[in-house]
Amino acid sequence: MLLLNRKVIEEENLRIQVVKSEDCGSNESICEQLKNEIRDKLSDLRNIDDSELYEIIDREIIHKEHSFYIPLEEKMNIRNSLFDSFRRLDILQELLDSKDITEIMVNGKDDIFVEKCGKVEKWDKCFVSNELLEDMIQQIVSKVNRVVNVSSPIADARLEDGSRVHIVLPPVSLDGPIITIRKFPEVISIERMISYGTLSEECAKFLEVLVCAGYNIFISGGTNSGKTTFLNALSSYIPKGERVITIEDSAELQLRHIKNIVRLETKNATLNGDRSIGIGDLIRASLRMNPDRIIVGEVRGKEALDMLQAMNTGHDGSLSTGHGNSAKDMLSRLETMVLSGADLPLAAIRSQIASAIDIMIHLGRLREGERKMLEILEVLPYENGEIGLNKLYEYDMEEKIHKKVGELKNKQKLFATGHKL
Repeated sequence: MLLLNRKVIEEENLRIQVVKSEDCGSNESICEQLKNEIRDKLSDLRNIDDSELYEIIDREIIHKEHSFYIPLEEKMNIRNSLFDSFRRLDILQELLDSKDITEIMVNGKDDIFVEKCGKVEKWDKCFVSNELLEDMIQQIVSKVNRVVNVSSPIADARLEDGSRVHIVLPPVSLDGPIITIRKFPEVISIERMISYGTLSEECAKFLEVLVCAGYNIFISGGTNSGKTTFLNALSSYIPKGERVITIEDSAELQLRHIKNIVRLETKNATLNGDRSIGIGDLIRASLRMNPDRIIVGEVRGKEALDMLQAMNTGHDGSLSTGHGNSAKDMLSRLETMVLSGADLPLAAIRSQIASAIDIMIHLGRLREGERKMLEILEVLPYENGEIGLNKLYEYDMEEKIHKKVGELKNKQKLFATGHKL
C-alpha cells in the first residue's frame, strides 16, 4: 500500500495549519536538492515494479521531512517528477501528455522547444544536467533495441505510443544531446480529412476505388506534410480479408481493420556484431510471406529498387511514401535512390518506375499550417526517355477547392477487378 495515502494527506492538511510560512524556506531549492538525492539513491533500482518504486520514493520523501518541511502540493509534484524520471520521460512527460503539443525539440539540456497548435515556442523548463538527459535517451533506445553512443551518435526510435524519436549525440551535435519527438497522432479517418478540407469527397471516393482495385500508389510530400497520416487513412480502404505486410523504420502504421497483418521493423547493427536489417532486407523477406499487398512506410535510399521490384512482381495495391517537393521531383528522387544502390542505365530505372507505380499523390502544407492533398497524378508508360504524368485532380489555391482536371487512362485494373469509377 502506498505510503502517501489518504491518512498521510489528512495529517499533512492538519500540519499545514500549524506550520508557519517562514519555516518553509526556499521550496524550489530544497525540492531540487531532494530530487537529486533521491535520484542518486534510486539509480540502481530500475528493475523494480511501479508500486515498489512509488513506496521507495514515498519513504525517502517522508524521511527528508525530518530535516525540513515540504508542502503537500510540492511533495506530490516531487513524487510524480521522480517517478517520471525513472519510468517515463522525466520533464518531457508533461509535454507528451498534452494533446495540444505535436512536436518536442530538445537542443541540449537547457533549450526545449515545442510545436503547439502549429506554432513553435520555447518551453520554460529544462533538464538538470546532460547526464540526466543522456540517461533518458538510453531509456528510450533500449526499449526498442536500438543503440546510440559516441561511436554511433545518430538513431531513430519510437515511444510506446508510436511517437517518432530522432536522436543526435555529441560529437556530431555540438551543443549537447539533441532529441526531436514527433508525437504519434490519433488515427485520422478519410472522413475527418474531408471535414478538415485536406481532400474533397470526390477525391476520396476516387482513391477508394483505386485502392480496392489494386493500383500501386505512392504518396509524396515535404517534411510534416502528413504523409504517414494520409497513408494510414488510405490503408483503411484495403479489403479486410487480404494479407498485408507493413515495413517501416519505426512502426507507426495502424491498420486495425486488417486481421492478417505482418508488421516488420528495421534493426540497427549492435556492438556485439549483430548486423543491421534494413528496409531492403525486409522487402525481400516479405516476398516469401505470400502477401497480397506490401506497404513500405517510407523509402529513402537504395531500398527503392526493392520496392519497385516488389510492385512489379504481382503485388498489386502496394503503397509507400517518400520525401519530395512535387510528384515530378519525387520521381527524380526515386531515380537517384535506385542509382545509389545499383549500376543500372537510367532508361531501365525509369521504365521500372513507370511500370511499378500507377498513381502519385502529392501532399503539402500551406502557409497557414493547413495540410492539403495538392494533386493526384497517373503515371504513364515510359516513352521517349521520359516518364509521363497525367494530372487527374489538383488543389486550386485561389478558389480553395479540389478540381478534377483529367481522366484516368489506364483502366486495366478496374476491368480486372470489376470496379467502376
